[in-house]
Amino acid sequence: MRQADRTIFVRAPMPLLLVGLFLALFTITACTSAPAAQVDADAAALTNTGNTAHGQAETTQASWQGSNDTAGSVQAQPESPSANNSNTATTVELDADSVVAAYEKVIGDVHDNVLPSVVSIFVLNRVEFTGQIPSIPSPFPFGQTTPPSGDSKQDFFYRNGQGSGFVWDTEGHIVTNRHVVADAERITVVFSDGSETDAEVVGMDDDSDLAVIKIDRDAELLQPVTLGDSNAVRVGQLAITIGNPFGQEFSTTTGIVSAIGRTLRAGESLFSLPKVIQTDAPMNPGNSGGPLLDRRGQVIGIDAQIITRSGANTGIGFAIPVNIAKQVVPELISSGTFTYSWLGIRGTDIRAETAELMGAPADTRGALVIALADGGPAQKAGLLGSTRSMQTDEGSIRYGGDVITAVDDNPIGGMNDLIIYLLENTRPGDAVRVSVVRDGGEVTHLWVTLEPRPQAPN
Repeated sequence: MRQADRTIFVRAPMPLLLVGLFLALFTITACTSAPAAQVDADAAALTNTGNTAHGQAETTQASWQGSNDTAGSVQAQPESPSANNSNTATTVELDADSVVAAYEKVIGDVHDNVLPSVVSIFVLNRVEFTGQIPSIPSPFPFGQTTPPSGDSKQDFFYRNGQGSGFVWDTEGHIVTNRHVVADAERITVVFSDGSETDAEVVGMDDDSDLAVIKIDRDAELLQPVTLGDSNAVRVGQLAITIGNPFGQEFSTTTGIVSAIGRTLRAGESLFSLPKVIQTDAPMNPGNSGGPLLDRRGQVIGIDAQIITRSGANTGIGFAIPVNIAKQVVPELISSGTFTYSWLGIRGTDIRAETAELMGAPADTRGALVIALADGGPAQKAGLLGSTRSMQTDEGSIRYGGDVITAVDDNPIGGMNDLIIYLLENTRPGDAVRVSVVRDGGEVTHLWVTLEPRPQAPN
């Protein structure tokens, strides 16, 4: 196995981001009864872009200059206190360079602390040759591939792929994306210290695009990641990713969480994946399966997809929320598969005009049932799909079906809420109480016994 250069890629500083973080993170007040002002500062991170040539990182320096062209400083001036307020305002001058240094330290500490838990994954796939070089099936998954070169008369060839992963436990389980290791004839895992070992697949899940592989390695040499809480992720917070983009092993990139609550499909799955995290932290082919981290170095997501026309990063990347991994991975380890609860509907979020057409209040929120799976749990329980449609300037509106507003008395604001509730709170065989608003505004409660999700056809 070749030994690739290890290069760190990070993003250029953004002055507006720095100012915003600075003002948000530094609270500067002094009480008249206190002997000194208390300053509570939480470090954030600002980093520079590195371009590489033959493995050598070249860093662009950036400085923040004050209005007098000297090293910049920032003054924080709270509002003047009222006459009834015993606190007095204090102006504290903070050196901009030390703020940036603290910000950069967060990135460096996360990289150093988490790096032993991150792995580069290299796979070898056998591909049947049909006379044409197969293309990557989707622009989104990014396990990098290498097509064959030259003319070949054999009926198959081997294709190299690469991705990333991270150590889950001290038993040798490593989490990555399904699309990185699916159909691999050989899997090699490389650690940041240069050691490498073969791995085998333990389990895979199509719908979440998660997979678990296992290596044989002494427990004391394995450092599992620390799992965060993806439900606590906020737009604007720092996002850090470590991975193997384009074979540049153990590269670190930074950005922010751009959006939360996205809904995507994984590969050929028939079902949507909820609560997906969107980030502008650069991801490229080879990042798949690597961890998306917060400023504490906790995993908040698993890098999985990008939107791109060129195959490279465009600033729109998506990560599977770690809370889904917390549910899926243990079952993949124990049984090799994960079984989801299935309601058996196709639906969408209800809109105000749709609610009015149905005689329901315009502020009705819920999941509008568009269609029912034949013989599925919802159909058996008596739920109704939409029966009518109306053309508008924005297209066709389907209406007349049940609007699911609650499950087990838990409010459902739309399809994403419904998917999340079933995933996080139910198992196949559970009976749930579904509250629906029917055409005409009637509220009905139905008991539905959930079934296992059907598998996608091969």
